[in-house]
Amino acid sequence: MNKKILLLEDDMLLAQTLSELLEFEAYDVTLVSSGGEAADVVYGSKFDLYIFDINVPDMNGLELLESLRSADDKTPTIFISALVDLNSISKAFKVGADDYIKKPFFPEELLIRINAKLLSHSSIILYNNLEYDPQTKILKKDSKVLSLGEVQERLFDLFIHNVGNVLDKSILMECLEKPSSTALRVALTKLKQTTGLEIKNLRGIGYVIE
Repeated sequence: MNKKILLLEDDMLLAQTLSELLEFEAYDVTLVSSGGEAADVVYGSKFDLYIFDINVPDMNGLELLESLRSADDKTPTIFISALVDLNSISKAFKVGADDYIKKPFFPEELLIRINAKLLSHSSIILYNNLEYDPQTKILKKDSKVLSLGEVQERLFDLFIHNVGNVLDKSILMECLEKPSSTALRVALTKLKQTTGLEIKNLRGIGYVIE
């Protein structure tokens, strides 16, 4: 399945050039020319990457990303902008940008950065309706971010990296702050309720998800 990119750029000539380049590289590109249009599109679709210009109509790119990040949207974002002052660049990273390219630039440079960004996020683990990024520890269920406590987070990380493998009780105990059989049962019950994981207890052997 092709990676989906949302491109926000009001310079139509540049936008068309970038769109054609990215589509040639097998990316699925949605092109918008205003911040308001981008916000509407994001509301109904999920993307693998955002590429935002800053000076665009309705809502500028910085305001757009700030509102997306405040709504727990962690989609990797690259800014492309003619603004080269340190204040603008600093603000971009402050609101949650992953990269910033100053105009003018070679379209191929953007492509290199996109490939690097998307490849770095290819370690995401998909399991049933769960999506887990081991690097950031962000866990989503049906695309909504789940909040796990430290103990549950450690247990989940252990299980998701060992699907089909039986985990000994002693290994799971190491995830607990105050290890005991009761504490482990409570923690596993909470984890099952929050994530929907089907954790099987193989008596005398250990626990497993398949």
